[in-house]
Amino acid sequence: MSRRHVEARYHRPHPRPASAEEVSAMSVVAIDVTQRERYADGVEFGESGAYERIDVTLTFAVDPGHEANESIVDLELAPRDADGRVRFTADLTVLAPVDPARGNGGLLLELPNRGRRRVVAMFNRDAGVPGSVDIPPGDGFLFRHGFTVASIGWQWDVPSSDALIGLQAPEAAIDGGPVRGQVIVEMRPNVFETTRLLANRIHRPYAAVGDQTDAVLLVRDYEDGPDTVIERSQWRFAREVDGRIEPSDQHVYLQTGFVPGKIYNAVYTTEGAPVVGAGLLALRDAAAVLREAAPENPCADGFERTYAYGISQTGRMLRHFMYLGLNVDESGRQVFDGILPHVAGGRRGEFNHRFAQPSAQSVPGFGHLFPFADVPTADPFSGERAGLLDRLRERDAVPKVVYTNTSAEYWRGDGSLVHVDPAGSHDVEPDSNVRIYHFAGTQHVPGSLPQRRESANEGASGRYGSNTVDYAPLLRAALINLDRWVRGIEPPPARHPRIDDETAVDQRAVLRTVAALPEQALPDPDRLWVIRAIDLGPQAAAGIGRYPVDEGESYPAYVSAVDADGNEVGGIALPDITVPVATHLGWNLRDPATGAPEQLMSMQGSTRYFAATREDRQAAGDPRASIEERYTDRDDYVDRARTAALDLVAGGYLLEEDIELAVSNAAANYDEASRE
Repeated sequence: MSRRHVEARYHRPHPRPASAEEVSAMSVVAIDVTQRERYADGVEFGESGAYERIDVTLTFAVDPGHEANESIVDLELAPRDADGRVRFTADLTVLAPVDPARGNGGLLLELPNRGRRRVVAMFNRDAGVPGSVDIPPGDGFLFRHGFTVASIGWQWDVPSSDALIGLQAPEAAIDGGPVRGQVIVEMRPNVFETTRLLANRIHRPYAAVGDQTDAVLLVRDYEDGPDTVIERSQWRFAREVDGRIEPSDQHVYLQTGFVPGKIYNAVYTTEGAPVVGAGLLALRDAAAVLREAAPENPCADGFERTYAYGISQTGRMLRHFMYLGLNVDESGRQVFDGILPHVAGGRRGEFNHRFAQPSAQSVPGFGHLFPFADVPTADPFSGERAGLLDRLRERDAVPKVVYTNTSAEYWRGDGSLVHVDPAGSHDVEPDSNVRIYHFAGTQHVPGSLPQRRESANEGASGRYGSNTVDYAPLLRAALINLDRWVRGIEPPPARHPRIDDETAVDQRAVLRTVAALPEQALPDPDRLWVIRAIDLGPQAAAGIGRYPVDEGESYPAYVSAVDADGNEVGGIALPDITVPVATHLGWNLRDPATGAPEQLMSMQGSTRYFAATREDRQAAGDPRASIEERYTDRDDYVDRARTAALDLVAGGYLLEEDIELAVSNAAANYDEASRE
């Protein structure tokens, strides 16, 4: 049944767009409900009852001179309406109980990752169909707990699609004309090709304009390697189409071809500067308007508690949001009670500078700047002393924050910077409003069976099968603990690798243990990922970068220590780790077919199963005890896994309702290992 047909069957009058006088969060001047329908065919989610889906367009009008907006780069250069405000629009999707009284009073507002509404899929354990406009309910976890779940469009450059939501950003202008300046675009091919789009992933590019006599194309062999300038005669702004080379201001053509595994950066002049930071204001002000009870609010009863959630890219955006002190709206009210940045590590991102590309993550730039920890620390290279939450402390608007990270964020070099001194000398204790949880032995996204080698990361493949540990039960507990914390119940203590108990160690120490695994290749120890001190140029404070940046010394990159099996000992360990049938790593190597086989693969981990029998283990030269040497039979294994799950429940790191989920996930790995 089409969504249009569903709406015809279940219809409520749409509220007309609300005026500025009618909407209490004054920066939202119009609320246009474009569609309202029963969600999931009206299924009842326990005590919460049935849900509805509401699709909305929000129109914002913000005061560029207001202190609440002063940190947004180029906002003062955007066109203004008759009231002197800057306008922009954003998409919003809301999933709410039909009867608000049956909800839990909490709003969970998601920043969609690259335009994709994925919060329900993550917490409710349903992968759905990538690129679909539909939002499958999965096992109903969020809805059974009574949350209203919303997704706010914030990213200016996502492609136009019914399945994606985004932001129509205002554009900066100087003397009435478009802004010109320098931009850098990183390209990481996994297959040989002669043409690349001038964008991260398949997003809207910054067009190349002018004669481009100063443009350069750089190549490096690995993440922190030196750049080599490619001779200008070898490349141009063009694309190859059916064997013909056609001029294009949105592509770069390299005559000799882009080599898989190498890293390319194009530095060139562009024109047209969207106010990228408007997406940060869309997050803040969408929450503000939804929170307050009002007839114009699509959720007319409003909410008692509001939470922001972001994963990976948008987890980093939440860190940036807090760093800028944006948790206070134009009326001076705190917006979010709690924030859950997931797999963000210690970085921020390209969310608030001129010519920013929000999906870019690894090219050295604004997202890699100090500070990394919430509390003030000293930068050993600049001498600056600062913390991520400094501005929010000044404004008395620090929310409860729960950081959740996997092993992958530690292995990419920045995960430990959240809780380790930038000089690498000691642990940094978090702010009293912060909890930091490391999910031991996991990769960037929850693992699953069957194992795969392919990644969603632009066609890359891992040398080994992916990590199979499903950490969703730990993330679900983190959310519920955050909600309870805001209600006055303290969450369990932070759990992550530490220097003082020797669970945080240098990457090379772990590689020495893992080297004993059968047929285990290792990354080049001189090419492991780190975060470096960088210089963006004299205008960096104004949000204008100079590229390529000058890179300096590296910050420390600690990872969790491992046991004799190669499994991590720091952080929160699911039964898969404490009652193991495999070595679960937070890193993988690139498949030789995609180039650079000595390099780590971004975000994907690996699972290396134990031998099923002692005979198999000895034949393979595997030092790890086999399955039959560890466990009497499957029942014995399941009993031990359940005991481990109960220990997590006692500590507050796992919900009682998810005991069987954690046990069944571990048992599935047992079955897989037994078949090896």
